[in-house]
Amino acid sequence: MAKLYFRYGAMGSSKTANALMVEYNYFERGKKALLVKPKLDSRDGDYKIRSRMGLEKDGIYLEHLVEMGDEELRQYDCIIIDEAQFATKFQVEFMVHIVDDLEVPVICYGLRTDFKREFFEGSLWLMAWADKIEELKTVCWCGRAATCNARIGEDGKVIQAGEQIMMGGNDKYTALCRKHHREGNLGRKK
Repeated sequence: MAKLYFRYGAMGSSKTANALMVEYNYFERGKKALLVKPKLDSRDGDYKIRSRMGLEKDGIYLEHLVEMGDEELRQYDCIIIDEAQFATKFQVEFMVHIVDDLEVPVICYGLRTDFKREFFEGSLWLMAWADKIEELKTVCWCGRAATCNARIGEDGKVIQAGEQIMMGGNDKYTALCRKHHREGNLGRKK
């Protein structure tokens, strides 16, 4: 029985690396998995899914996935979606259709919350509708579990307000425990 998975974690918890490894595991076993990302994620170029540690592979855009026909989607043994927090409610509903009606598992990787600790649209609906929810863990500078994504301003300090979506990597974000996120404490010497 196919399931909808949501594997979430803070920045730096190896979500993309995990997605690429799962796709490779399917390939190694002679199975066909489809890698997908939202068009909004243009940091690494069109269709490129790249982890911080250098693993990369081309995929398709989530916007194209929802345009595919059922027969084409049934050709896949698994659909793997990176940066799933950027999905819309409609796109998550489409993932549910793929799982429930086409019997194709969908594995989503993404952030649970933004830098203000508020849900992204895609994460909200994945938390509501996923059959299996798993946290990928990483740690704060203090050694506690890092569950929050801190946005870092030009001045090197934690930003607590602003637009929800601002693309970036280690230069703009870091993972912190809740306490240090609330304090805006990056653990750097003053």
